[in-house]
Amino acid sequence: MAGAVSALFLLDIKGRVLIWRDYRGDVSAIQAERFFTKLIEKEGDHESHSPVVFDDGISYMFIQHNNVFLMTAARQNCNAVSILLFLHRVVDVFKHYFVELEEESLRDNFVVVYELLDEMMDFGYPQYTEAKILSEFIKTDAYRMEVTQRPPMAVTNAVSWRSEGIRYKKNEVFLDVVESVNILVNSNGQIIRSDVVGALKMRTYLSGMPECKLGLNDRVLLEAQGRTTKGKAIDLDDIKFHQCVRLARFENDRTISFIPPDGTFDLMTYRLSTQVKPPIWVEAQVERHSRSRIEMMVKARSQFKERSTATSVEIELPVPSDATNPSIRTSMGSASYAPEHDALVWKIKSFPGGKEYMCRAEFSLPSITAEDAIPERKAPICVKFEIPYFTISGIQVRYLKIIEKSGYQALPWVRYITMAGEYELRLI
Repeated sequence: MAGAVSALFLLDIKGRVLIWRDYRGDVSAIQAERFFTKLIEKEGDHESHSPVVFDDGISYMFIQHNNVFLMTAARQNCNAVSILLFLHRVVDVFKHYFVELEEESLRDNFVVVYELLDEMMDFGYPQYTEAKILSEFIKTDAYRMEVTQRPPMAVTNAVSWRSEGIRYKKNEVFLDVVESVNILVNSNGQIIRSDVVGALKMRTYLSGMPECKLGLNDRVLLEAQGRTTKGKAIDLDDIKFHQCVRLARFENDRTISFIPPDGTFDLMTYRLSTQVKPPIWVEAQVERHSRSRIEMMVKARSQFKERSTATSVEIELPVPSDATNPSIRTSMGSASYAPEHDALVWKIKSFPGGKEYMCRAEFSLPSITAEDAIPERKAPICVKFEIPYFTISGIQVRYLKIIEKSGYQALPWVRYITMAGEYELRLI
């Protein structure tokens, strides 16, 4: 069993202790000063950005959020990753209570902070970090705290993320399949990085304790069932599930079975590292005329099927920092010069598949530069877009079943959307 944390400290940006909770009695507040001294020593060492500091038999693990450091001190050998994950969950809980975690919000709510620290960690071991359930019995309003509250059954249940007795007049589930496309293209037009990061985001408004089963066009599952995939199945990498999913069941027969939390949560995230065709391709030609004028011709082409349409397309093209007097023409959408970003921003509200549009721009360059001047660093072309009702990976929800002992009928709604992630073309 991994070791326990001795104490948890909340420090301001100068290393002063705002709040600390001693769990085992084997460290003191002086440890916070020693930690901060070590942290300042490490600032000069750019190679060392470790969130773990070891000094004089004590391990310090920390994260920073806004102007607050969250730090644990431990004499025992702790699992560093689990403690760092716990600290991030502490941040999520504080943000649920105070909207934003800052030094001021901690000072204004120190009574609630101590109550939460007592519930979230016991004798140095992480316990309970589900913000929605904690808020049922730790109230922020003083008058509500006077009433003696019993902890909800969810704290002691096997299903700790959902309370019993939830009721809705209309039982509905909304499932959004959201994919972000990350593309990096070099100056020769070659794709040097390409991956898709996806997430299944759910909003559930279901009564009771429903059992949900989700089926995807997962190649491993379809082949195990003896079905022909016909090229429609996909291989998912780096799958990460919400804690409500029964992992043993998934490992056994690839079935995604779960009792969902109430409200909004990410059921699953995944990644596809296969090479994908860029949904929107941009070509740019730049001509400099006698160092006083620059002309740009940009072509944007959609490389997805005609039945789909990209919306909110925004193409940001770098221009010299001293550019003035813009003259811009577009075959579709509108383009404007954004001097604060040294960029030309071309916006197209609706971009159907299989189409190509053009933008021409001309700028004056008043600055005089030496012949042997160092050329300024060129920023990449950045593209933003959303394509509704479309997934670039081809992932499909084959079924979403909701079973509850009362036998009610629930309405599942599924929506697909693809958007640009880190989408950069270094063509200019």
